[in-house]
Amino acid sequence: MDLDDVKTFVEVADAGGVAPGARRLGVSKSVVSRRISRLEDALGTQLLSRTARGSTLTEAGATFRDHATRVVTELAVAQDALSPEGELRGQLRIAAPLSFGIVALAPVLAELARQHPLLHVDTVYSDRFVDLVAEGVDCAIRLGQMQDSSLIARRIFSFRAQIVASPNYLAARGTPQHIDDLADHEVAMRKGETWPLMDGDTPVPVRPRGRFTADCGDAVLAAVLAGVGLAALPDFLTHAHIEAGRLVPVMTRYTTRELGMYVLRPQSAYPSRKVRVLIDLLAGHFSEQCPPPAPSQSP
Repeated sequence: MDLDDVKTFVEVADAGGVAPGARRLGVSKSVVSRRISRLEDALGTQLLSRTARGSTLTEAGATFRDHATRVVTELAVAQDALSPEGELRGQLRIAAPLSFGIVALAPVLAELARQHPLLHVDTVYSDRFVDLVAEGVDCAIRLGQMQDSSLIARRIFSFRAQIVASPNYLAARGTPQHIDDLADHEVAMRKGETWPLMDGDTPVPVRPRGRFTADCGDAVLAAVLAGVGLAALPDFLTHAHIEAGRLVPVMTRYTTRELGMYVLRPQSAYPSRKVRVLIDLLAGHFSEQCPPPAPSQSP
């Protein structure tokens, strides 16, 4: 039985089919099919039920998947244990937020690649939700509040958001003081967002309404700087603009709940050493920078 065939089967089972498994592995579907067939021959049983619409695990495949996953995981742990100071190898796939990722995370990930020349760092910068298991991603870096999840989260640093507007907008529309005032103002926001505001110790979450929505924090920031309306943005995005006078904090009696940057990984008994090294590098980098770097000029 070939170990690469076992690893391929685990990827296919986790991805939900031969085609998505092949994409995760970076090989052709024919290579994946050949490996699965070879594994089935070695085991003497059918692992996948193939149809015109795809493939699903057979009963034997579901049973073998549980054992194979443990074998692959234990092997990775054993390799780490035997060479704890050795060079990182293989591929590390990371999902990172678009706005913050390009500004603040890209230099850290570049440093990771520089320190470990045998490691392939593959980063997806996007504000969409990435399914780590289905898409074969080793870890995700996310901002905000962590909801109940099957993922394991490690907080790297904390931050808050604040409501801001441009001086030109406030001169034209006035400065809001209370939540009720928001009804008379334009808002730039991310699609479907809720502002987790606090009035002292009392939560007063606000579901804003506005005519400018985007799925990227930088786009919202650009709209606020242009005078479109108010926005609630993390302090690491607004810090430099407030200091330069391009933005003004408003409704300052309201704070937000403490938010954070997290590294999330799928549930497993042992995180890979690649992910542990990334976490340590991020923790060290951001412990020296508070707040994290903000854009130095208007988008």
